[in-house]
Amino acid sequence: MSLAPRAVLVHRTTEYEELLARHGTHGQAAFVLAGRGRSVEEVAERHRRNEQALTEVAAALPLRWRRTRVERADLDRFLFGPEDVVVVVGQDGLVANAAKYLSGQPVVGIDTDPGRNPGVLVRHRPRDAAALCLAAVDGGGKVDALTMAEAVADDTQRLLALNEIYLGPPGHQTARYRIGPEGTPTAGESQASSGVLVGTGTGSTGWLRSLWLERGSRLRLPAPSDPRLVWFVREAWPSPATGTSMVSGELGRRDGLTLTVESDRLVVFGDGMESDALELTWGQSVRLGVSDTTLNLVA
Repeated sequence: MSLAPRAVLVHRTTEYEELLARHGTHGQAAFVLAGRGRSVEEVAERHRRNEQALTEVAAALPLRWRRTRVERADLDRFLFGPEDVVVVVGQDGLVANAAKYLSGQPVVGIDTDPGRNPGVLVRHRPRDAAALCLAAVDGGGKVDALTMAEAVADDTQRLLALNEIYLGPPGHQTARYRIGPEGTPTAGESQASSGVLVGTGTGSTGWLRSLWLERGSRLRLPAPSDPRLVWFVREAWPSPATGTSMVSGELGRRDGLTLTVESDRLVVFGDGMESDALELTWGQSVRLGVSDTTLNLVA
C-alpha cells in the first residue's frame, strides 16, 4: 500500500517572536518599540493572524494525511519527499525560499495577511487549504509551472532559485571573473564588477526589474512561466584588463552563461538566502541557465 500524502507546512518566525527572543517579555518589547515610535500591538496582531492561519490550515488537512512543519531557517536541513504537498503559510517571499529545495512537489501558497502581502505566490486563504491540497493530489486543480534558474558549478554543486541568482563577492569588494556564453570559458570577457544577477519572470517584479529600469534596458522581461531568463552585470568597471561589452542578455532553455572566477572567493546564492550559498574559489567555473525543475504552484 502506498504512503498517504504528507502535508509540509512551511512557515517562518514572526517579527513578534523575534522581539520576544531578543527582549524577553512583551512589556520590554513594547517599551523598546515605543521609543522608536512603533506599537507592539500592531506586531502582536500580525503574529496572532499568522498563528490563526497555521492552526486553521492544519485543522483543514485530510485526517488520513501525514503532516509536519518546517521553519524557514531549517529548510536547508529538511528532506522533502516525492509524495509531499508543500503548504507555504506566510508571505510571497517564503514560497521563493522553499522553492529552491523542491523537486516538482505541488505548492499551495496561503496568505496570512491579505492586503499587506502582494499575494503573487500566496494566492489563497486558509479556508481554501483542504480543497487545494486534495486537488494537488488528485490532479483536478490547475497548476502554474513557474520557471526557475539554476547554477551548476564545475564541482557539481547545484543551486536553484525562483526569483534570481546572484554571483558576486561575499562582502563589498570587487568581483573578478571571466564571463561568456556556455562553451567559451576562455573566450569570454574579463570583468570587474559588484556581481551578476540572473533572474526569472517571477523575479522580474523585484531586484531584476530595478536593474532593468535603471538601465533603461530594451530587453523584454519574461513572464513567470516563460522558459527564459534575463541577466545583468552590476556596475562593471572598465580598465586595461577588464571590459564592459557583456553587461546584459537573455538565456533561453538551451542557453547557458558561464563565469570563471578570477579572484580569491565568490559566492552564489538564490532568492536572498545568502546563508545557503555556493562558494567558488580561483579558477572554478559555474554555469547559469534555465532549470529543468519548475515550481508547481497550485492555482
